[in-house]
Amino acid sequence: MSTVEYSQRDHVVTIAYNRPHTANAINGEMRDELNAAWHRFRDDRDAWVAILTGNGPIFCGGADLRDGTGSTGTFAGTFWEIPTINSFESGLELYKPTIAAVNGACIGYGLTAALACDFVLASDRASFAYPEVLMGMATIVGALRLPSRVAWADAMEMLLTGERIDATRAKEIGLAWRVVPHEQLLDEANALADRLCAGAPTASRAIKEVAMRGRSLPWTDAVRFGETMRKVAAATDDAAEGRAARAEDRTPEWPGS
Repeated sequence: MSTVEYSQRDHVVTIAYNRPHTANAINGEMRDELNAAWHRFRDDRDAWVAILTGNGPIFCGGADLRDGTGSTGTFAGTFWEIPTINSFESGLELYKPTIAAVNGACIGYGLTAALACDFVLASDRASFAYPEVLMGMATIVGALRLPSRVAWADAMEMLLTGERIDATRAKEIGLAWRVVPHEQLLDEANALADRLCAGAPTASRAIKEVAMRGRSLPWTDAVRFGETMRKVAAATDDAAEGRAARAEDRTPEWPGS
């Protein structure tokens, strides 16, 4: 049985953690399949939006402490030259829109993956935690991601106490974008994905890349980069279709290139 399920509906891909008997904890096998799934989504021109969720009652229980070998990936090189950008969670360059549909407990590496998504939709049964500090361990990528999504003190409270928060609290601090009834979670995620697919996929990716890179660039450099991306996006087949559809007063049919 695959530890990760990959399915596609029109232009929407769903990637689901699939080790419910282990609380969807990540071991080496699942790590390899997760990486393959995200690369497949990134490289498929017909895949425009991804939904990340978990099968069973748990979203993701974090790294599998009983079978942890390879759970954070495999590395090559000497101590100082080990590459660390080796997964979606740790910063894989991916500019297609992503949605986390958090259906239950979202722990450790699972929370880092949710934070890597553009939208976090939480079931009213969801909960969130970085418990590493309570086990004498340090969460690193989570410590880099969380302060950019919530206020500093809220981030430090989660990271330094290891305490779990519920969906309501996650919404209050801005970790969860929306909280929905559990039974409606995937319907809501798919409805959002369909809304995102209404825009040109090449323009969408250009916008997201400018938004992400622009945060770390000086203002003038960010604008210069953005104007370059505007010219690149304007030269695509999607842009030509958008102009034609507007002139003909019809809904565009995006070629995706």
